[in-house]
Amino acid sequence: MLKRIIRRYREAYAGLPRDAWALSLILFIDMSGTMVVFFLALYLTRRLGFSVFQSGQVLSGYGFGMLAGALLGGQATDRIGPRTTQQLCMFGAGLALFALGLSRGFALVFLCVLLYGLFASALFPAVAAGMAQICSPEVRSRGFVLNRLASNLGATIGPVVGGFLAAHDFRLLFWVDGTTCLLAGLAFFILFRGGGAAAAAPPSETAVRRSPWWKDPVLPAVLSGTVFISLIFNQLWGTFPIYMRNVYSLRENLIGPLFAVNTVMIVLFQMVLTHGVERFPLGRVAAAGAGFLGLGFGLLPFGRGWAYGALTVAVWTIGEMLFIPTVTTIVSLRASDENQGRYQSLLSVAFGLGFVIGPSLGTRVYERFGGTAVWLGVAGLAAAIAPLFLVRGRGQPRDKDQA
Repeated sequence: MLKRIIRRYREAYAGLPRDAWALSLILFIDMSGTMVVFFLALYLTRRLGFSVFQSGQVLSGYGFGMLAGALLGGQATDRIGPRTTQQLCMFGAGLALFALGLSRGFALVFLCVLLYGLFASALFPAVAAGMAQICSPEVRSRGFVLNRLASNLGATIGPVVGGFLAAHDFRLLFWVDGTTCLLAGLAFFILFRGGGAAAAAPPSETAVRRSPWWKDPVLPAVLSGTVFISLIFNQLWGTFPIYMRNVYSLRENLIGPLFAVNTVMIVLFQMVLTHGVERFPLGRVAAAGAGFLGLGFGLLPFGRGWAYGALTVAVWTIGEMLFIPTVTTIVSLRASDENQGRYQSLLSVAFGLGFVIGPSLGTRVYERFGGTAVWLGVAGLAAAIAPLFLVRGRGQPRDKDQA
């Protein structure tokens, strides 16, 4: 049994190019310093004396920067290449963080946060396009998963270290976070000295080259569905912790470990799961992911206690693991080599719109109708949205007639 499990893991990680591992290592370095955004509201109110409303305005600036960065990152990727775009984003984010740590007035702080959000968000279309260049269509989903594992591992380290730094001196957050951004940018010069990711993988025979994107028979439905799935998923940052505290009677020290269930599952099982479903049509995998995501949240009103809460997290985590790398692969395969960055930026915008709308809409419904209405509502929405990913189309290596 143990040998079989080890073999499964080896098979899941086998076949990924060396440059895919190098690119993910760079992303891990960059994400391991991510800490400022988690403590920014506390810093603004406690250290700089901003009001709660002013801190909210600054955070809104970060959101607008993310949306702008998603679009600009895709444009830059297609014009100057993924590797150069990633380096510029990492250096730009690092410098914006240094400037933010030195800023005091509202206007300057707002500008620095907006620029940081722009560079941080512009990075991800470039990362996705870079991985698409490196990996052949057959292993591309696993390449995206490798990026995701690196991002999750790094994002797990950053807030923990940031908590200790914030307790000592808030200003250290900006210097450490900014320095990891610069180190990640410098890592490109070390790991890709021979060209590496600059060389594109051979174009896929199944890649669909259509312009403009809205005339593509698959992409508009996929992006529209992704907005709604993101809206559902982003209940985690608004309604979910409130519900866990008020209805499940869990304190903060027990709510945090619920999120850890998600992280641990992704690290342990994401690659194996993605490898295991490679034989299935991409559209069906994405639809199944949407279904599991809705089911996990929809189960919340029917139980209580930490263990049951962890079970619901495990269910929607399966949905997350199925959906995110799959929809990224679908979008990648709809693009040509010339517009890979722009297509990935459209996906980033779709996720970003869900982030902007989801928390405020969910908390509003929660206040007026209660938590049960929220969770049954998002479960029904997920069930209604899942068929969007089953629209007919071409461009998927596992199913040329099914998106």
